[in-house]
Amino acid sequence: MEYAERLTVPLRWWVQATMLIATFWLALAVAVPPVPAFSITGGICLLVAAGFVRYGAARIEIRGNELRAGRAHISTAYVGVVTALDKEQARLAAGRDADARAFLLLRPYARRAVRVEINDPADPTPYWLLSTRHPKRLARALSS
Repeated sequence: MEYAERLTVPLRWWVQATMLIATFWLALAVAVPPVPAFSITGGICLLVAAGFVRYGAARIEIRGNELRAGRAHISTAYVGVVTALDKEQARLAAGRDADARAFLLLRPYARRAVRVEINDPADPTPYWLLSTRHPKRLARALSS
């Protein structure tokens, strides 16, 4: 089964960033001439947009016999037990119950996750913990 998900930044982050940029512009507009105020505000706007696009570019994909999460990838032959986690289980798995050797692809706005056991004897990583908006669909895709 094929699966693809991009962990884009939510709309509310863009709205909050717009308000933050407007605040910077207002503070600059009263302190410096208009050209530097617009230039600095434009630069801040570009930096925030680039940061959001880059942070939200993380993808989780299953193509053929390969699982990709961000820049990491592994053959599905090494995938063991796959568990879909709700918000509380994901919070505990990323915090109190975490293993320092695990691979994590976590985003604070995607609070649910999938825990993917790794059965590769040459890989010291015991599991991958992946934030996702669709944990059951991803778990089903990996299990099939």
